[in-house]
Amino acid sequence: MMRMTGKAFAKKLFGANYERLPRILFVDVIVFWGLYIAGFQVQIASFIRVLMISTFTAGVMWQAISSKDNAVELTAMLMLPYRRREFVFSYVGVLGAYTVLTKTGLLFAVLLAVSAWNPVELVGMILCMVHAVFMAAAVYDLRKYWYVGGLWAAVIVAAILFLGNRTWFYLLLLVNGLFAVLILWRADGYDFYQKESKKRHVVRQRKRVSLWRYFFRYLSCHKNYLLNTAVMWCVALVLPYFFSEMAGLSVIPVGFAILSLNTPICILLSCDPDLERAVRFLPGQKGCFCIPYCLFIFLCNMAADVIFLCSWQIQSGSVTVLMIAEAVFFALQSAVLSVLLEWFYPIRGWKIESDLWHHPRKYVVPVVMFLLAGAVSSCLVLLPVLLVLLAVEIIILLFMI
Repeated sequence: MMRMTGKAFAKKLFGANYERLPRILFVDVIVFWGLYIAGFQVQIASFIRVLMISTFTAGVMWQAISSKDNAVELTAMLMLPYRRREFVFSYVGVLGAYTVLTKTGLLFAVLLAVSAWNPVELVGMILCMVHAVFMAAAVYDLRKYWYVGGLWAAVIVAAILFLGNRTWFYLLLLVNGLFAVLILWRADGYDFYQKESKKRHVVRQRKRVSLWRYFFRYLSCHKNYLLNTAVMWCVALVLPYFFSEMAGLSVIPVGFAILSLNTPICILLSCDPDLERAVRFLPGQKGCFCIPYCLFIFLCNMAADVIFLCSWQIQSGSVTVLMIAEAVFFALQSAVLSVLLEWFYPIRGWKIESDLWHHPRKYVVPVVMFLLAGAVSSCLVLLPVLLVLLAVEIIILLFMI
């Protein structure tokens, strides 16, 4: 039973013949070998490696477990007779293998290539991955008692920060991992099942009435998008403090480029195939959707930029008209490029939402914004040229979509 359940979920995540797995492992090997032969070395403390691997693995595992795309498979599986413990551990094991092999594996390859490590630390990093998988699943099982899970996660993060450099710390992770296994031992398959919320159903029925209402209700149904926006606002508050010690006003465009990293709001069509089909095939929906969508992303970007400028004014007191113009330019440029990319090159073929959230295409626009920020910082004369290019992109958005 356990083998059949694991095989069913594995075929969904890795492909019918597990064809995704060799490609992913090949990319990991290429990344490791490329960085290793380049001789690029960074001194990374042991507790930093533990923290990076643990938080990244736990975050991806949480996204995989909470993905609504698993609801269909879970519904079918739970309708059949099943053994509770075998079902839970096969489900968690497959999602954990997906998390470690497809996501954390790349980070693991980079850390091995650019930092010095010994066999004990290597085994410790592998233990960190396994520990993060089981702990994330256990905390998810305890989500009704969110304060307990939050306190547990905070204690582990504090232990990593203060004790992560000690060799015996890995024994602590092992004990904590066994405790997480005990929690999963009493779990049931229904603990990982999510019903479609009525609020989401309301969103789908009302999106034809008001796009703006749809945008904001979509955010309210995806709390992680709101969390990402709140994090960007916090970054906007603290960036001026770090930039004030750098090379004057030339770093301001870099700040605006950093604040364009709010990528979850830029994949609205990719993550909602039903909406994409409706927009593409219903008459007159292209411009009616894309223009408000561009304005929505622009306002989200401008909110972070305004916080950044206000923080800069409070700390340095030197906000100029040019800085405001740069903020408008970068916010609008990011919005226009995001909509054009989402319209012409949407992300398809993803298995669960975690694949979508970590797709490399999401970072095309932020990389372009960093390049533009570097160009503007080094030569302000390029700003009028970039404004002309932005005008051309807006024309494309208005007349070609």
